Amino acid sequence: MNRYPLWKYILILASLLFGMLYALPNFFGEAPAVQVSPAKSTLKVEPALLEQVESTLKAENITVDGLFLDDKGIKVRFATPDAQIKAKDVLTERLGKDYVVALNLVSRSPEWLHNIGALPMYLGLDLRGGVHFLLQVDMKGAVDKAVERYVGDLRTTMRESRIPYLGVVREGQSVQVKFRNSADKAKAEAEIRKNYPDLLLKESSDGESSVLIASLDMPAQKRIQEFALKQNMQTLHNRVNELGVAEPIIQQQGMDRIVVQLPGVQDTAKAKEILGRTATLEIRMVDDEKSVPATLDAAAKGQVPFGDEYYVDRDGRPLLIKKSVVLTGDYITDAGPGLDQQSGGSVVHVTLDGRGARIFKQVTRENVGKRMAILLVEKGQAEVITAPVIQEEIGGGRVQISGMANVQEATDVSLLLRAGALAAPMDIIEERTVGPSMGEENIYRGVHSTLWGFAAISVMMILYYMVFGTISVFALGANLLLLVAILSLLQATLTLPGLAAIALTLGMAIDANVLINERIREEMRNGSSPQASIHAGYDRAFGTILDSNITTMIAGLALFMFGTGPVKGFAVVHVLGIMTSMFTAVVVSRAVVNLVYGYRRKINKLAIG
Repeated sequence: MNRYPLWKYILILASLLFGMLYALPNFFGEAPAVQVSPAKSTLKVEPALLEQVESTLKAENITVDGLFLDDKGIKVRFATPDAQIKAKDVLTERLGKDYVVALNLVSRSPEWLHNIGALPMYLGLDLRGGVHFLLQVDMKGAVDKAVERYVGDLRTTMRESRIPYLGVVREGQSVQVKFRNSADKAKAEAEIRKNYPDLLLKESSDGESSVLIASLDMPAQKRIQEFALKQNMQTLHNRVNELGVAEPIIQQQGMDRIVVQLPGVQDTAKAKEILGRTATLEIRMVDDEKSVPATLDAAAKGQVPFGDEYYVDRDGRPLLIKKSVVLTGDYITDAGPGLDQQSGGSVVHVTLDGRGARIFKQVTRENVGKRMAILLVEKGQAEVITAPVIQEEIGGGRVQISGMANVQEATDVSLLLRAGALAAPMDIIEERTVGPSMGEENIYRGVHSTLWGFAAISVMMILYYMVFGTISVFALGANLLLLVAILSLLQATLTLPGLAAIALTLGMAIDANVLINERIREEMRNGSSPQASIHAGYDRAFGTILDSNITTMIAGLALFMFGTGPVKGFAVVHVLGIMTSMFTAVVVSRAVVNLVYGYRRKINKLAIG
């Protein structure tokens, strides 16, 4: 009646062994380490890089406590923080800018556990320390940039189709094309409908000319906004790589927000500056023909000649710069800070791709003796960095940008140009910082509250239910073991809400054993034999346990579906805890009870209080 077949015992033993192995790495603590990962998606982490890292550290007499290769890169563990810092400096110098070397913390667990995939859980910012940003993407700005591109596209279409027009200007989120007569407007309308299906066209008139108003339809606007969000996330990934942050979290939240979590980063000012800036490069020609004192004075007062824009460079010199952009930052493949060999000032060395190199070569060949302006554009505001005279044709795709104020500015500009521009401006609407000491305090308090709760439950159950209470405590320990093992196997991120969910799971798990024990007591009072009472207690309590756990799981799934951030993390641990508690409270505890009482022929009394 109260005996399990051998295969069930083997299954339970295997599950407990699994829980022990995969929960074990969480008890070894963390050691200082460095993480080496590719700076570009085209680069791969291969065993040859592992050998290079190992030989480099060995040559510098830096003692390594462990060396691992995984999907994210190479992790090298050290015994002391001093060795960690020294190794980071050495590897950064030897590997160059193709790889990012970041400080990290890795588990001290033995290598054989790592080889079977037994890894500790990740710790969230509230436990490890770091900074959290919530960024709001300006979706209107993304559409504005797309509309601005159509201004140049429509001008090109009119010229190529040889349709006379008076002008193309942007008004809000629409583009207005003016014509002398209705016939030209009709030809242009047909051409635009054929080449630009995403544009909605509307006719108008200002009294002197016919006007065609083009605006983006709603599906196109939605597509542009979705693309802008994805591109911004990719750009943030690139910038975080440049910051050298190990294991960052960059996630979409809702339709227009991005969450960025940077573990271990404490310099929030630097992180905000790099993440929030939207820098790109524009190369335009200076309009030297119109740059006479009288015209410059008039432009300073707002009377700018048609086709030009008025700027003042860093030295205070006024400039008239043509609106047409020769080259943009989209053609940049690499950028790095450096020093000018002649003046010794800070510069940025820019490398262009094949198409960009051809365009730049042609422009410099056709404009020898003229000035070329290099502008840095941030959040719609352009600044003239330098406006040198073109001395000769420049080929090879290598451009030097002078005019940097200092080495730090050259480094920041290089980083932004390498990482790419944001597709739409973003604003930081929420910011949180957790220091490493506060994270340690949170871990201490969270773990100890769970352990004290477990101890209090254990004492109460043993005193009240005696042997059956001891079996219930064993099942509760197995539940905690399996839950930690599953979270580690899934490589879940443990946060303070997750610790709270573990504590709640312990309370709910013991509730199932209380129902079983009380049911067995009731059967004994009704005159059933001890063996029959055990059998009936487990069978009849199962329905109630199942109902209560299913209803609680529904609430957990709702939290997971509709919650965000900490709420979703709480829900994951909560739902997993319900499933493990069902297994341990019913199956594991029943197996132990069967081992204790199931093989006795005659039992007069149960030790159940």
